[in-house]
Amino acid sequence: MLLLLAVFLAGALILPVLVRWLGAQAFVIGALVPIAAFVHALARTPEVMNPDTTPFQSYAWIPQLGLNLSMRMDVLGWVMTLIVTGVGALVLLYCRWYFHDDAVEVGQFAGVLLGFAGAMYGLVLTDDLIVMVMFWELTSILSYLLIGHYRRRAVSRRAALQALLVTTLGGLVLFVGAILLVVDAGTASIRELLALAPTGPMVDAAVVMLLIGAISKSALFPFHFWLPGAMAAPTPVSAYLHAAAMVKAGIYLIARFAPIFALAAPWRPMVIGLGVFTMLLGGVQALRETDLKRILAFGTVSQLGFFAIVIGYGTPGAALAGLALVVAHALFKSALFLIVGVIDRQLSTRDIDELSGVGRQAPVMATAAFIAVASMMGIAPTIGFVAKESTLTALLEDAQHGSVWGWVALIGVTVGAALTAAYGARFLWGAFWRKRDSSGTYMPETAWPDPPVGFLSAPIILAGLTIAAGLGAPAVDSVLQGYAVTALPPGSTASPEPGHLALWHGLEPALFLSLGAVLVGLAVFLLSIRTAWDRRRRLLRFTAADVYYAVMRGVDRLSVLTTSLTQRGSLPLYVGTVFVVLVAAEATVLVAALPGRVELSAWHTSAQIVVAPVMAIAGVVAVRARKRYTGVVLVSVTGLGMVVLFATSGAPDLALTQILVETVTMVTFALVLRRLPSRLGEHNASVGRVPRAVLAIGVGVTMAFVAIVATQARMFDPVSVDFADLAYELGYGKNVVNVALVDLRGWDTMGELSVLVLAATGVASLVFVTHRADLLSATRDLPATDRRYAARRPLVETDEGLRFQTAENRGAPRAWLVSGQQIRAEDRSILLEVIVRVLFHTIIVVSIYLLFAGHNNPGGGFAGGLVAGMALVMRYIAGGRWELGAAAPTDAGRLLGSGLVLAVGAATVPLFFGMAPLESTVWEWDVPVLGHLEFVSSTVFDIGVYLVVIGLVLDVLRSLGAEVDRQAAALRSPRATASEGVRS
Repeated sequence: MLLLLAVFLAGALILPVLVRWLGAQAFVIGALVPIAAFVHALARTPEVMNPDTTPFQSYAWIPQLGLNLSMRMDVLGWVMTLIVTGVGALVLLYCRWYFHDDAVEVGQFAGVLLGFAGAMYGLVLTDDLIVMVMFWELTSILSYLLIGHYRRRAVSRRAALQALLVTTLGGLVLFVGAILLVVDAGTASIRELLALAPTGPMVDAAVVMLLIGAISKSALFPFHFWLPGAMAAPTPVSAYLHAAAMVKAGIYLIARFAPIFALAAPWRPMVIGLGVFTMLLGGVQALRETDLKRILAFGTVSQLGFFAIVIGYGTPGAALAGLALVVAHALFKSALFLIVGVIDRQLSTRDIDELSGVGRQAPVMATAAFIAVASMMGIAPTIGFVAKESTLTALLEDAQHGSVWGWVALIGVTVGAALTAAYGARFLWGAFWRKRDSSGTYMPETAWPDPPVGFLSAPIILAGLTIAAGLGAPAVDSVLQGYAVTALPPGSTASPEPGHLALWHGLEPALFLSLGAVLVGLAVFLLSIRTAWDRRRRLLRFTAADVYYAVMRGVDRLSVLTTSLTQRGSLPLYVGTVFVVLVAAEATVLVAALPGRVELSAWHTSAQIVVAPVMAIAGVVAVRARKRYTGVVLVSVTGLGMVVLFATSGAPDLALTQILVETVTMVTFALVLRRLPSRLGEHNASVGRVPRAVLAIGVGVTMAFVAIVATQARMFDPVSVDFADLAYELGYGKNVVNVALVDLRGWDTMGELSVLVLAATGVASLVFVTHRADLLSATRDLPATDRRYAARRPLVETDEGLRFQTAENRGAPRAWLVSGQQIRAEDRSILLEVIVRVLFHTIIVVSIYLLFAGHNNPGGGFAGGLVAGMALVMRYIAGGRWELGAAAPTDAGRLLGSGLVLAVGAATVPLFFGMAPLESTVWEWDVPVLGHLEFVSSTVFDIGVYLVVIGLVLDVLRSLGAEVDRQAAALRSPRATASEGVRS
């Protein structure tokens, strides 16, 4: 099961590539994954039916938190697995004909759809409640992408966001409830929770939160409005997510915990009360819709209320009937959605007012639709009839035993069944009947182009299974009994007899209730058509969707008000607020924690006596500086002073990194200062100098006391004492700092890499308006004939400009920098160009040396990346933005992404070999001439750091350097740089 889960993930990643190669035919290959899972579940049937051999797998994921990747296939999980994988396979096959080969972004759709199937597979089988919540949220995210597939349509984007917000809100509440339940029970295992059956006030609160999550996911009132809106998605999404899979997640959650919580105080009022209201509300609204998908959507809302009532009722008979209803609904509702997809694909409409006489022209499709609707109505010999009759029998028996909720559920289900028959008849009439116009004459038949046979195969198979399951009711009964016998809550007085599924139970009251509901429903449908009730205005002038949009508008207005009050556009105000809070908070703690006796040393090394006063004087002079660049240089003096302190304190690695950081920071400041006035206060003079000075002194004094208290507060030996031995024994390196970064404290580095990527993205987003690509290259300005020789010819400077060397211009001078002629003469420095040409490759080699030598000597990925970044800085300074493009003809985002992928891969790959994340492995070889060689796996992590740092420097140079240059050039000569701006 865990292997199949991994196959779903791999298939979701590979399928977009296959779609790009094979077109829509790749859906057939994608369907093989759920087919394999379906076959696997069928093969485990004997084990599932035996409670003593229930398939179970577990892998300790995060032992410290008690989280396990555990999968357990009991009867309920087995049934849901067959639904998720079986219907998922048919929907993927259906997509083969639904989408054109040239449809936009079908590859992404295919991957997301298969990924969603995998998330649902994990959700219904996982035995860990917290992991189930993770799969729950994953389905919300993937459904957002599927519903919003037509991203250029505003209605699709709104529907996707609406579904995401509603289901995510419910998921967060579910997560809190799961935490409360796990804390109270002391275990996250669902199997153990069912055995413990915890009770108490905390459990009741957890039950309410679990039900809120289930209600939001399964679109019960008051969260029902997102499901009809989600019909903006492609029809395969509606057939799978909103008939067979996603909305069933909430029903699955109710079914999973009904055996132990059905008698809890909040359970039945919420489940039965909201279920009855949702069933009636959805049924009434389905009778007012003219879009076939929306008829089915509100019908699904009604059916979900039906399922919540029955499967959450808590008696064995209701549990058996409820699970049969879930199976029946997956078959008939998926078939109906797919049939609507065929109609929409062939006729480009789903409006019942535009359809007439389709049934006569498409008898096979109409027959499949009639069978599916018959199952939805509860007409023999379908599985829907079997499940509906068993439902009425179970509820009637409990009501006759004096249960008030039994009567509420029975009456609500009977009335809801009548409405189901009514909107079922409306669907058939709207899709297939020949209609009359307002004058009473028959409308012309809608021309029907026959679809491919394969296009109809999925709904025909589902309709056939609907009848087969009805005729084979005893077999269905035997496999569902395993769940029914568990649905007897502790302390329940209900009969342990779960009842039986059968096509014929005789002339029982449930049969007459079922037939009466169908006849009343048909009468309601005819009456609604004759009286034009379905065309009248709503009883209420607003809907639940209107309430949702009103709430969202209120949130937007509140956010605007909050922003206007707190974001005043004043950087000194923001920084001052941060510092005031810092001083107030830290000072309060310091007063309480300041030790009575403080032991301080005047100095540790003689270098501190010289360097510290210089740093202090530079800081004071920087405050008095009036020019920006002078202030930046003086601030850098403090950084360079730290370099000396690190170097004289036995930390060469830190000294090397610090000097590189200071250099890059100086360059960045210089790039930024080009767009700022040279003198401080030239445009906006500083105000409130005294309060600023007081605040600055307060921050300095506070941080000084923080350092004093921190050094005096240590009570135990630091963990770093053992780092030297751990670095050599676990990380196979002698450089403690580097090994700590990539091994011992690798997770910290992972977080820091993420911050660097976000910082680079933020800088680029602030500077670039519509894009972040600045792939300027000297070869772009060359004629096409010259570009063909780029791989093997040197560049020369001719009267016509920069050209590749040929026989005609062999005597022309070589270009030291490929972009030297692109910059203005007054900005060129021949000496600098020569030095850069000579040193660039050497510096790159040094950076690579630092990268690989850093495991045992000063260096590492961070230092090596900064050195390579400095080489790029030299190329930029010498040759401008064109030279930067020639030196690094790639997108900085690719370097950032590649580095992060390598780092994440170095952390996760050990898991596949039974090792801990980021655990290092060493390979050793004895090579002739070279001698003994070693390679540590954490070097891959260091390479990722190396690429991220280079990407960060490149992004800063591209955004604050090249793009600012281009904008400045555009201001000087807009016409001359217009075409260049397009290329960059």
